[in-house]
Amino acid sequence: MSGGRSSDAWLRAIPAVFVLIWSTGFIVARFGMPHAPPLSFLALRYALSIACFLAWIAWAKVAWPQSRAQWLHLSVTGILMHAGYLGGVWVAVKAGMGSGLSSLIVGFQPVLTAIWLAYSLRGSDQPGVSRRQWLGLLLGFVGLLMVVWRKLTLGSPLDQVTSANMAFALAALLSITVGTLYQKRFVQACDVRSANTVQLLAALLVTLPFALMETEAMRWNGELIGAMTWSVLGLTLGGSSLLYMLIQRGAAASVTSLMYLVPPSTAMMAWLLFGETITWATLLGTALTAWGVSWVVRPSRR
Repeated sequence: MSGGRSSDAWLRAIPAVFVLIWSTGFIVARFGMPHAPPLSFLALRYALSIACFLAWIAWAKVAWPQSRAQWLHLSVTGILMHAGYLGGVWVAVKAGMGSGLSSLIVGFQPVLTAIWLAYSLRGSDQPGVSRRQWLGLLLGFVGLLMVVWRKLTLGSPLDQVTSANMAFALAALLSITVGTLYQKRFVQACDVRSANTVQLLAALLVTLPFALMETEAMRWNGELIGAMTWSVLGLTLGGSSLLYMLIQRGAAASVTSLMYLVPPSTAMMAWLLFGETITWATLLGTALTAWGVSWVVRPSRR
């Protein structure tokens, strides 16, 4: 009985833990980006993560996906959700786009997911996106905009928008949206460790050739080592695994709406770590975002 209760408590806590871990992504970028080219950093991150997963799989004797189709589907999601999403965000930030704008662009993901679900499920017996969920998505996006608006209007030299970094940010948005829907549709249930390893292998194969073209050298120091360590252990082994589990267990619109909570959480972490200003708009936007997400993820009464 106690074991079942502990399991249920952990399952309920997964969304909150995921948001906290995923929110550290831009914090890691702030520490690591000045000292490394983006794709080389990501390629090394994938390689180290694969090594950790392989050791874990061997120790736990985890089963690998059985069919070629599953390997193919996992590879596609790995290319989209690792190489495409992370690569697009990191290159956009490295090219001068501020974290506020990049997180706002990626924040369109829940809306795109909901639009696609509403379109694809029309006329079918399956429930689409309800009016309550649409309103929750709208509230979440308004709250997200309130959180990042100050950064968008600061006019800092580090918040420059060009056609190049905008293209990479939009590519990241498209990749995470399509990857989430593709995984929910095609990837069958399998162990998260072996599934993540297959995804990372595909992401590494796609990212490595582009990383080898980068001319900037990686300058190893405490900040870069710390950023790499947390990227591997926290973001990939922890955050990516939790995202895989959430997609497999939940509705796509409900899962992706959690992404709305990432920029507010990141703003709070930046306030604690770097002393960045927290305004009334940030606090109000955070509350509005959380309220909107609760409307999306709340089970239907039907």
